[in-house]
Amino acid sequence: MAGRFDLQGRHGKSRVRVSRVWRRPAEAGGHLFVEWSVAVSVVSDCLPSYTSDDNSAIVATDSIKNTVYVKAKECTEVVSMEEFAVILGRHFTSLYSQVSEATVTIVERPWERVAVDGKPHSHGFKLGSEKHTTEVNVKKSGSLLINSGIQGYSLLKTTQSGFEGFVRDRYTLLPETRERIVATEVTAWWRYPFEHISQLPSKPFCFTQRYQDVKKVLADTFFGPPDVGVYSPSVQNTLYLMAREVLTRFPDIASVQLRMPNLHFLPVNLGGKENPGLVKFADDVYMPTDEPHGTIEATLSRANSKL
Repeated sequence: MAGRFDLQGRHGKSRVRVSRVWRRPAEAGGHLFVEWSVAVSVVSDCLPSYTSDDNSAIVATDSIKNTVYVKAKECTEVVSMEEFAVILGRHFTSLYSQVSEATVTIVERPWERVAVDGKPHSHGFKLGSEKHTTEVNVKKSGSLLINSGIQGYSLLKTTQSGFEGFVRDRYTLLPETRERIVATEVTAWWRYPFEHISQLPSKPFCFTQRYQDVKKVLADTFFGPPDVGVYSPSVQNTLYLMAREVLTRFPDIASVQLRMPNLHFLPVNLGGKENPGLVKFADDVYMPTDEPHGTIEATLSRANSKL
C-alpha cells in the first residue's frame, strides 16, 4: 500500500540484443548461431523508490542488461531460447530477496544455416522470415509458465479455398465463392504444461525442435497433400484444424492460440462505359491488399487445461 492507494509496479530492460556462437566442429553439425532480443521485467518490493527518494531496493535496469550477456557467456553448452529465459528468471528471483517474480520475453531473429552444393555449411547462415518467440514467467516459489510461439509466418495457396453461406444483409457486398486465393500471416502461441521448476525434465527438453515441429504441422495442415491440397471453407475452419492437429500431435502442449488475418487478393476487373470489357477476371490477375483485412483468432485447449 502507498498511503490510501494500492501500488503495483514492475521494471526491467527491453530490447537487449545478444548473439551467441557455439563453435562446434563440422562433424558435430558445425557452428550454431543465434540472435535474440531479450526483455526482462521483474516484480520487486521497492515501494519506497516510488513514494520517496529511497532507491536502495532497486535492481538497476543496467544491471539487468549486463546479466543477460553474462548468462549468455556462461551457457557453454547449446541452450534453447526457452531454457535461457528460465535461466534468467531463476537468477533474478533467487539472487535478489526483494524480487518475487520475473518475466522474460525473447524474440529470435531467424538466422538459418545455408547449404552450398546441397551440403549444409559449417559456419554460413542466411536471414529467414518468421520469428520464434517465447515468454517465460518464474516466481520465487518456483512456479513456472512457459509460452512459445511464432510470428510473421506467411502462408498462401492459390486455390482450394472458398467462402459461402455467411450472413447476408443490406450491408453485404461480398459475393460467395468456391474459388479464391487464401493467404494469412500466422501468429501462434502455445503453452507448455510445466507449472513448476521441479517439473522440467531432467533430460533436457528440446524446445527448439518442438518449435520446428509445430511450424511444420501448421503448414502441412494449411496446405494439405502436395498433389491435391485440401479445401478450406473458411479461415475459421482452417485455423481450428491447424490448432487441433498441434494438440493431437504433441501431448506436451497444453493449449494453442492462433491469430490469422485474412490477407486479401482481390480479383481485377477493368472496364468503363466506353470499354466495359477491357480486362475480364479469369482467376488469374489479382490486386494484393492487407488494408483493411479480416481478423480471425481462437484458442484451443485440452479439456483439463488451465488457460
